[in-house]
Amino acid sequence: MSVEKSLLQRAGSPALSGRSSPVNTRIRGEEDAPSKPDKAYRRYAAGIDRALSLFDAALQEWADYISFLGRLLKALQLHPPGASDVPHKALVAQRLAQCLHPPLGPGVHQKAIEVYSYIFSLIGKDGLGRDLSQYLPGLSPVLSFASLSVKQPLLGLFDTFIVALDPLALRPALKAILLALLPGLEEESSEEFERTHSILQGLRDAVSGGNRSQKEAHDASGDQFFWQCLFLATITSPSRRLGALAYLQRHLPRLAGRAAPSKSLHKAARESSPQLLYDIEAVTQPEPGLLVRCFAAGLRDEQLLVQRGFLDLLVTHIPLDSNVLRDKVTLEDRIRLTMAAASVVLRREMSLNRRLWNWFLGPDGPSDRKDGVTAPNGSVEHDTTAPSQTEYFMQYGLDSLVQGIMKMLSSEEASAGERARPFRIALPLMDKGEIGGLVVPSIFLPALTSVWRYQKTARLSSDFAEVLRSANVFFDGVESGLIWDQISNHLLQATVLDVLDTNAQIENLELATFIIKNFNLQEEEMLQGHIPLLLLSLLLKAKTLTVDVEEKQRTPDQALVNRTLNIVGSLLDIIPGRAFNTVISNPSQAPSYSDPSLSIENRHFLAFMDKIYKDDKSISRSKSFLAESQKIPRLLLLNALQLTIYDVRRSKAEETLESEIAILDKLFRRIPAAPLINATEVLSGILEASKNLGVATGDISELKKVVNVLNLLETLHIALSATSWLNDHRLRSLLPQLVHAAWPFLSPKCPRSNIEAVRCIWKVKQLSVDRKLVESCVATLMRTVEREHGCTILSIENAQRFATLWAHSSSTTGTHARRSSLVPNTPRTGPGKQTTEDEMLLARPLLLLLGCLDEPRTELFTFTAGWLHSSANVQAILAFLLQNLEAHPCSQSATSKRHMVEAMEDSSYDVDDCLYYLRTTSNVVEHTAKDVWASLLSQSSRSTQNKDRPDSGRPDDVELQTFQIRLTTACIGFSSTESGEKHKASPHISRLQQTAILLLQDVILYSKSVGHVEEMLESSLVDTLSWSIRKADHPLQVALMSLISVWLKRRMSEGNRNEKEKHRRVLSSDRSSQASSSAEKLDNQSLPSFPAIPPPKLFACLLEGLGAAGSQQVLHHWIRFLDFCLPFYSSSLFQVLMPLVDRFIRTIGNCFEDIEKTFMLGSSPHTIAPQPVSAILETFNGVEQSLSKAHSRLVEEHKSEAHTKVPEQSQGFFGNMVSGVFQSDAYNSRSATANNRLTVILCFKDVIKLCLRVWAWDAPGSQTSQRDPAALTSFNYTFLRLKNRARRTLEQLFTAESLECLETLVELWSNTRGFTHMSSSSTVVLNLLHVLDGSRPRNTMPAIFNALYSRTNPSVLDADRKSTLTSDLSDIQLARFLVEYTRSLEDDTMDEIWNDSMTFLKDVLANPLPQRQILPKLLEFSALLGVKVDNTGFGDNRKRRRELGDLFLRQLAATFTIKPINFANSTSSSRPLKAPRDDSQPSPTPVGPADDDIVAVLAVIFPNISKILVESDRITTASTTISTQVFVPALRWKDFPHNITPSLLDLLMSLSRTNEAAKVWRKDLAEAYNDPRFFCRQSFNLAASHWLPLLQQWIISDKDRLTELLSRIPSPTSAGIMFGVGASSARLEADRRTQLNLRRVATLLLAGSTDSFVLAIGTIQEKIADLLTATAASSPSSSTRAEIYMVLQALVLKTSAVHLAPLWPLITTELQEAISSLYPGRNRDKYNMFCIVHACKLLDLLIVSGTDEFQMRQWLFITDSIDAVYRPPGSESNALVDDLAEDLDADAGILQSASITVPNASQTGRRKPLLSTKVLHEIPKEKLVDRAIRPFLRQLSINAFEGTYSMTTFDWQTANEDLLFDLFDEQSLV
Repeated sequence: MSVEKSLLQRAGSPALSGRSSPVNTRIRGEEDAPSKPDKAYRRYAAGIDRALSLFDAALQEWADYISFLGRLLKALQLHPPGASDVPHKALVAQRLAQCLHPPLGPGVHQKAIEVYSYIFSLIGKDGLGRDLSQYLPGLSPVLSFASLSVKQPLLGLFDTFIVALDPLALRPALKAILLALLPGLEEESSEEFERTHSILQGLRDAVSGGNRSQKEAHDASGDQFFWQCLFLATITSPSRRLGALAYLQRHLPRLAGRAAPSKSLHKAARESSPQLLYDIEAVTQPEPGLLVRCFAAGLRDEQLLVQRGFLDLLVTHIPLDSNVLRDKVTLEDRIRLTMAAASVVLRREMSLNRRLWNWFLGPDGPSDRKDGVTAPNGSVEHDTTAPSQTEYFMQYGLDSLVQGIMKMLSSEEASAGERARPFRIALPLMDKGEIGGLVVPSIFLPALTSVWRYQKTARLSSDFAEVLRSANVFFDGVESGLIWDQISNHLLQATVLDVLDTNAQIENLELATFIIKNFNLQEEEMLQGHIPLLLLSLLLKAKTLTVDVEEKQRTPDQALVNRTLNIVGSLLDIIPGRAFNTVISNPSQAPSYSDPSLSIENRHFLAFMDKIYKDDKSISRSKSFLAESQKIPRLLLLNALQLTIYDVRRSKAEETLESEIAILDKLFRRIPAAPLINATEVLSGILEASKNLGVATGDISELKKVVNVLNLLETLHIALSATSWLNDHRLRSLLPQLVHAAWPFLSPKCPRSNIEAVRCIWKVKQLSVDRKLVESCVATLMRTVEREHGCTILSIENAQRFATLWAHSSSTTGTHARRSSLVPNTPRTGPGKQTTEDEMLLARPLLLLLGCLDEPRTELFTFTAGWLHSSANVQAILAFLLQNLEAHPCSQSATSKRHMVEAMEDSSYDVDDCLYYLRTTSNVVEHTAKDVWASLLSQSSRSTQNKDRPDSGRPDDVELQTFQIRLTTACIGFSSTESGEKHKASPHISRLQQTAILLLQDVILYSKSVGHVEEMLESSLVDTLSWSIRKADHPLQVALMSLISVWLKRRMSEGNRNEKEKHRRVLSSDRSSQASSSAEKLDNQSLPSFPAIPPPKLFACLLEGLGAAGSQQVLHHWIRFLDFCLPFYSSSLFQVLMPLVDRFIRTIGNCFEDIEKTFMLGSSPHTIAPQPVSAILETFNGVEQSLSKAHSRLVEEHKSEAHTKVPEQSQGFFGNMVSGVFQSDAYNSRSATANNRLTVILCFKDVIKLCLRVWAWDAPGSQTSQRDPAALTSFNYTFLRLKNRARRTLEQLFTAESLECLETLVELWSNTRGFTHMSSSSTVVLNLLHVLDGSRPRNTMPAIFNALYSRTNPSVLDADRKSTLTSDLSDIQLARFLVEYTRSLEDDTMDEIWNDSMTFLKDVLANPLPQRQILPKLLEFSALLGVKVDNTGFGDNRKRRRELGDLFLRQLAATFTIKPINFANSTSSSRPLKAPRDDSQPSPTPVGPADDDIVAVLAVIFPNISKILVESDRITTASTTISTQVFVPALRWKDFPHNITPSLLDLLMSLSRTNEAAKVWRKDLAEAYNDPRFFCRQSFNLAASHWLPLLQQWIISDKDRLTELLSRIPSPTSAGIMFGVGASSARLEADRRTQLNLRRVATLLLAGSTDSFVLAIGTIQEKIADLLTATAASSPSSSTRAEIYMVLQALVLKTSAVHLAPLWPLITTELQEAISSLYPGRNRDKYNMFCIVHACKLLDLLIVSGTDEFQMRQWLFITDSIDAVYRPPGSESNALVDDLAEDLDADAGILQSASITVPNASQTGRRKPLLSTKVLHEIPKEKLVDRAIRPFLRQLSINAFEGTYSMTTFDWQTANEDLLFDLFDEQSLV
């Protein structure tokens, strides 16, 4: 159909405020020009035109409006005879609508209605039907705000003219008419109520087309349409629901329940069925869902009165058993209605709840039940067979309510309020037992499951806490019987085989665990009844999953069993001991867990569980439960014991067994178990299960089994009061087996289980009656290797295991065990001949190990000596031996030599015993570190006098020289004997070699000269040592190292003798003795003056020995040997240092990787290396010794070069070393000393990296999840040892070279790629610095400053403070580290670093140029100092804070002066520009733009500026400086706004929140906002997050911003415009300025809060109306319409609909004209494609947002009734959009059903606009109509109806983002 011409016209600007505005003469002159040629009509039209022109004059008062309306009425009354048309009707309708604006008085409104009445009578019924779209929109909203004097004339207007219209004319506008009249029904006692009601009834009759009582049901289309429109009006307009409710209460038919099957009722139904069926069809057809949604909307209304009224309607008119709800309404709609009704309980209003109960439960009885069918005699017959209330709810309402709540529970809604909503609804339902008792059982577990799942998906922990609180309140309201009925069924179902899949079973058990942990289970009935029942049931099910499954030859699901047992354990933790007070008295005979009657009792109990909750949920009142509860404790114990014994017998159930033993222990603590357990039978079961424990398999599961058996025995020991069972011979035979089984896991090759095995052994001691059992077992295990002639000896493996047992006993046993196992008690004073050996539990195994020292040629001797040297408990060993010596009879009676001899003659056994202890003590002292000897001498001087030392064996009868040559030759021959490379040396050859080496050592030691055998020694000794390394012959290696040491010392003694004599002569006579002593010491220990040249192969042999895996057991000997040999390499020490340190690092790295793999989950428990931990510790010693000697030599060389004549002093380990004592030679030719120093520093760096790797082993993110939790204790012990050793090494390195070490750590901190064992190297490095003794803040901060100066201005440093610059660090990286280190410090450390920091900052300010690159970071450093000082009392000194403030201001000025901001860096992708580099300084590492970004630094600093500067004037100064140096250049930069960064805007936001900077930031923001380049895509990226918050601050502080922007917009004019290029360019410039200003206005509207600009709406309206008069030739032109639509969109989004009333006539007229321009053949000069697109977007926004006022006008554009979906046959839509879509489709040759869709990304369930700018932006301009506009127009009506039908909310956020995208799209600007 064609649209009337008047629809395409746009009226001139309204003059609501009285101000004049231009008039659109085209609308008056062209569109509404009289078509009749007679003069009378032309005079008539001219009179109306003159009257309308008065509206453009200044109308200030109401009288002016009344005068205007009077003139218009007189002009209308002068119409020619027979004229029924109104000239300029569109403008007349618009002016009349504007005169009905709410602020105008009732007199104006009455006069306007009078004019309306005259026009309607003039044009007649047909004219009004044709022009209803012109006049009705102005009248529609009046009744909602009209005064009493206006309402009656207005209603009369509707009654007289509107109701009388033809139904076809009323049909499109019916919903709008209903919305206009419903406010008249809000108050039933008002004067206008009855008249409004009668008008609505007349309107209903008019639409239905006649008397409804005479129509059949199939002829109810008119009445159906009325009801559907009423329902739609109720759904979409909350403000009209009260009036709609009043109409529904009077006229909604009673949709009664199902009729009873009696004959009389059938007869009555037949008589009354026509009218009843008509009414039902009228309200339910064609879409019954609208009736449901009408009630759902009313029940969810915010007004309590509305909710109450709709609930009353539900109860009286739509009962749950209604045929309509059961037959016509879908299940989904029934659920929607039920949940809407149930949601009223959230009000917590009893009046609502009472009505809800009535609706859910129906009538109270048969006397109150109405079937809705009236008998012919007028009486109502009742159904005597009506169901009870509970049955009624179960039959009609239960399913819908349960499904609705279940749907809410299964929703994926992320908000906490929506997830908690079903719990808040269900809780009040439980107040009504008839409802809650039926609903809760169906939703209980799903509700808890919903909370459990939400825990995994909640965004914030607070959200989950809110939902959990609601769930807890709901849980506490449920009866305990119901709770445990549900939980029991849930758990028991999860433990039944082949019912659920494994994943479902696991989920059920996890849910139960969640319930136990998070909900209240402390009710007495739960503790006394429900939980014990469930405990026994679960225990029986676990036994079924284990025992019964294996009997069926199936593999038990251990994960399922473990989770079940964990739940049992959790439940036991809840139960107090009083829950089992009903235990029966002691039986005559303890029951047996293997008794067949136990299975019968178990089956009886399970059968009892199946019916207990079915019979009575309150088990406390159940007699059967009281009887059965007497058996629960006994059944729990016996079944738990049976299950435990069964799993002990299994080979792969260790984890399950741990849980079962824990359950037993908890049961024993709650139940008196002694009378219920047959100890003999239990012990028999354990013995049977443990018969194979003594076999050493090396499998870690064996140790777990031992641990479980011991835990079980310990549990039984605690439970059984009598200890007679401990004397059982079977138990006494089992305990040694357990010791034997744990013994293999003490091996150092298995560090992951050492501590666990030690604990097992000491637990055996606690369980054993015989206190010597452990000692005898360990001694027996140690002697397990047999010699060839039959005697048993110790093995090296067993010795190592004993060493592990000894080391860990003090940390794994209790206080008493620790005292008795390691340190002997005070000797007993009683009589008797008894040593303290009984007081030491490991005495005999210890003596066995110490006896190996008597055989020095064995590997055991080597191990024992090394163990004594490194053992931390040697003092205890020596104390034990000395006490035995002192307590010996020989020692006690030996007061003189004669008495001692007599004592020896009395007993030869005692003498041998004494000699044994003496020899053992001597051996221990000989192989113990020297610091232990003093302790030995202080305890007993007598024992040391009897040491038996070996004789030297030197011959006295033979000539010395001849004998020496022969013996030396023989020894060399024996010592170099080899058995071939492929065969290991036999023990005999090894012993022969060791003996020869010892003899050769004596020869060399006591001979005067060895020069004649020097070549033989050089060629053989080193080769033999290399051969012993390859063969892993440890005793031979030790002997050879000792021999080579003696030989080298003797070799250089003769060469040094003359030099020593010369040195002695120089000394004065009074110091000769002291010099002699020093020389003697030098001869034995110190570095020689002229050391001999070592053998060529010796260093290679050293590297081979230190790195060989087979040498780790004697690594401490190699470290000693290296320490001795290093002085011989003094001339080439720095050449050998690097390969030596590299070998150390590789050795430590390999061993460390080996240990890491060992502790991984699923890895082998054995390491590749024999003793990796000990190897690492010893290697660290070698590293320290090597670096110490190299650093000492370096210090001596430096002193020699500097000619410092300081007396030479002995240097300890890293003693008297100072950091940075060498001058940097980085840019000079390096001297030999500088090269040597570089070598040492590089070695330092490598060692520091290694130490940091060890330190960070347990850092967060370092594969902690892959470690075996079973070995956690051993891991912690091992990690602590290695970590502490690495820390000690780092402390020594820091003591020697603190500056270089710090730079190395900073380099590692800056480069995270070098670390795979830490998640954040920065955190690890900073934590390490805080724990090192040498890196306290008072030491670290000056070192950082020195490192910075060394790179920026080294000339200001002394030589001893400069860095060598070996670390690849730039000044920026050091500055960044300075800031982070300062941030990590505690506030209390400010007193340590304050003076150094202030001095450094002052020095920087004195000459800031060298530090220009780091000035921003130093500014941040100063700010950090200010913040930390403010947090502590240290900053109370005002002078110090003032000093810091002055420094900060000076730094800020210096930063901007020396390093001004270059905003090209923010837009350039290349490397940032750098200042020219000084050749005298090192080249800095290239840095990224963030390193020196002063803006980012200031953005971080400025929020704390008040803490830094304190005083207001200083803050103002800083703000002014920042504005001048940052914002002004940024805003004036040629690339603005592309140079604007988030940091810059964050800084501006911080300024806006500072009172002292108010004037500064407003000026800067105004300059940026008014820049023509502001609106671009770059600004859009920061608009929502940064620009809009800034503009909001601007609006709050300056209220006149919007008015000032509006004043800049000029009015369209054509005066002064000339033809030609100048006219076009001037018009384009005016258009661009107007567009920018309109966009600024729209952006300010979006930035403000809702209704921020209500007072400016009148001004905005005037300006918009003014601009809408623009044409294509005016200046500005009509090209600005797109921006006008954007402003209108912003107003709709940010202003309440009630404040937009004056704009609706303007918006309606403009949208009609803009959209009508799309008709084919229309001139589009005023509307380009961008204007049309934005007009469509404005219409889309208005429809989707559902504004109440616009709903009364949207029928002009779309079909807003049921006709959008169910259009009557043969009818056409009168809506503008639908008609235009049909014309466009016809013009394009496309059928209406063509599948062209508008792209829409809405997948969130919320209503979004159809037209998305981001999608439209990709469509070419010439294809917008075909690909976007036409599909949009075609779908708009149906999408609007579907949006209403879905009852979803509007997505305001998406609409805001879409409008922002449009505003910042620079491509749409002219």
